[in-house]
Amino acid sequence: MAFDTADIVPINDVRASFTELAEQVRHGREKIITRNGKSYIALIDARRLDHYHRLEREHIHITLLGQVAKGLADVEAGRTLSVTEARAKYKRPVKR
Repeated sequence: MAFDTADIVPINDVRASFTELAEQVRHGREKIITRNGKSYIALIDARRLDHYHRLEREHIHITLLGQVAKGLADVEAGRTLSVTEARAKYKRPVKR
């Protein structure tokens, strides 16, 4: 989503016009709130935030599936270590 200058709001202006900003955000705009001239926080619609969180979880799952596929390929190719070999390689002490 592209931003224009109206989407960058100093924090002092937010206090005076929060309801108006919230309505704009609810209708699809995103706001960057600045503090001392620097980006501070973002104001986005809660539905969009939920969507971003779902995308993040999906990305994590896809990454994990890729690691599983790589691990299975390693097992099929015989690239495995015993527990003793793995402990020696990573210098983990044996727990008793």
